[in-house]
Amino acid sequence: MHPHLVFWISAIVRMMIVLMGAGLGWFFWGAVPGLMLGLAGMIGLISVQLHYLLSLSDWLDNPSSARLPDGWGAWTEIFSRLYKLRRGDEKNQAELAEWLARFRQAMTLLPDGVAIMDDVMFLEWCNPAAEQHLGLSLLKDKGMRVTNLVRTPEFIDYIILARYETPLVLSFRDRKLIVHIIPFENRRQILVTHDVTESERIDMMRRDFIANASHELRTPLTVINGFLEIASMQPDLEVSIRSSHLKLMTEQGERMQRLVEDMLTLSRLESMEYAVRHERINMRQMLEQIFQEGEALSAGRHELVLECDGPDIIGSSDEIRSALINLVTNAIRYTPEKGQVKLIWQNLPQGPRFIVQDNGIGISAEHISRLTERFYRVDKSRSRETQGTGLGLAIVKHVLLRHKANLLIESTPGVGSKFCVQFPAEVAVAN
Repeated sequence: MHPHLVFWISAIVRMMIVLMGAGLGWFFWGAVPGLMLGLAGMIGLISVQLHYLLSLSDWLDNPSSARLPDGWGAWTEIFSRLYKLRRGDEKNQAELAEWLARFRQAMTLLPDGVAIMDDVMFLEWCNPAAEQHLGLSLLKDKGMRVTNLVRTPEFIDYIILARYETPLVLSFRDRKLIVHIIPFENRRQILVTHDVTESERIDMMRRDFIANASHELRTPLTVINGFLEIASMQPDLEVSIRSSHLKLMTEQGERMQRLVEDMLTLSRLESMEYAVRHERINMRQMLEQIFQEGEALSAGRHELVLECDGPDIIGSSDEIRSALINLVTNAIRYTPEKGQVKLIWQNLPQGPRFIVQDNGIGISAEHISRLTERFYRVDKSRSRETQGTGLGLAIVKHVLLRHKANLLIESTPGVGSKFCVQFPAEVAVAN
């Protein structure tokens, strides 16, 4: 039945009851009592309606489905419909709040910075990435003008010119950012920041790597090509000179081979395509072999000492051997004749430790942090004399990263250097 029809039938029924009561009072007690009874009934009906109107007014001030008043007569249908509407609103609000929470959580996890501003650049909300990129604080800076918080001429010019179709490349707080401003709605704008510092660094490293590799390969190729050209133009060259040229070409060819092998090794380690092999490594046997190879490289020009008191470890034998022998050969190459190179393998509470200590030329403090960079050389002329490829310590770094180990370097120019490889305690094998 239609709600309007229900309302009027209910109202007419109540009016009929009041009139019948007044008529019965008139019949039994006379006209005046009957009229008084009818008036009292009308006042009661009006009072009930006013009561429900007041209850409805109070409820509208703070609507809640849990405290909706009960009704009588037509009010029952009214309150029932209000209850359904309110429950629907509460459900919609709950869903909206859930979606808003999910949205903010998603924005919080984004690596890119997102800040929402009004049409005059006052901050309304931002995620943690935007706080990190731009130095903002949502708690402190909400309601502040963003141009007062990010005070760089490039950013302010970008805002003033409003050429938002082109992103802004901004150097800010030692970071390089790509900044977009996206207008949305009528009075809102989204500020998006993308940190390209790391990708720029990687690109620079890649460019440097190619340039350095090309430079390192160019020298031996130039030597080989030059001698080949001489040999082709002078077929009757003296045997001694030809032998000298062949020897130099062989040396340069071996140098290129070592360089290519080191580059391939480093590329394999950096790609992380292969999992670390977990095998037991007989450290005493490995270090004795490395010690013998070191003596062969030294050819009696240095005093080599081996102290081996540490345990066997779990890891990749080939990778660990590559890292340790790089450290040993470096120490021998950069230690003058009659110098000492000491190899120590020991077990400490924090884990096994390998030490290569020498009394060679030493390294200045400003170079130590960059020693593991590819092709970084403290003294380029001396590096060529020692036939190093410039990749040894970079290989050491990546091997140790794969084995969760650390490289500690201590050095004093003119006194010597100490390279310590600290392994985690869990790689040690109990005897």
